[in-house]
Amino acid sequence: MKRDELIGRTRQLIDEGDRLEASPSLGALQLWLKLSDDLLVSAWGSMDRYHLAWLMVGKPKKIVRGRPMTATEEAAYVREVAGAKTAALRMSLDAVERQGMPFHGEDGGVAPGQGMGRVPNSGSGGSGGSGGSSGSGGSR
Repeated sequence: MKRDELIGRTRQLIDEGDRLEASPSLGALQLWLKLSDDLLVSAWGSMDRYHLAWLMVGKPKKIVRGRPMTATEEAAYVREVAGAKTAALRMSLDAVERQGMPFHGEDGGVAPGQGMGRVPNSGSGGSGGSGGSSGSGGSR
């Protein structure tokens, strides 16, 4: 997958997540979760249960058990899950677009990004920086 494709598809999913929060639909949420899971797995690999629990994706605060949800409860559930997953998609977009992080299955090489520096033994002594003043460097 190309970087531009990942960015474009992630933006589409973020937009759809925003729409789900504004106009909740359980059926649309289920399809959107499948599409977003597939995209995130293709970009970053699968997440184990520890990471999913840390993100709290799909774990609403008030779980209804033993009975069907009311329309109000279902809408709240959709909004909460869509909000959490949209936040995860925004983090993914930031990593790929602003930070230029390499991702799993990337075609066409790694784009330069903030904090990436140069590859050792590249034969170039200069920093090649853009001279921007974002101030978001630092060590890891």
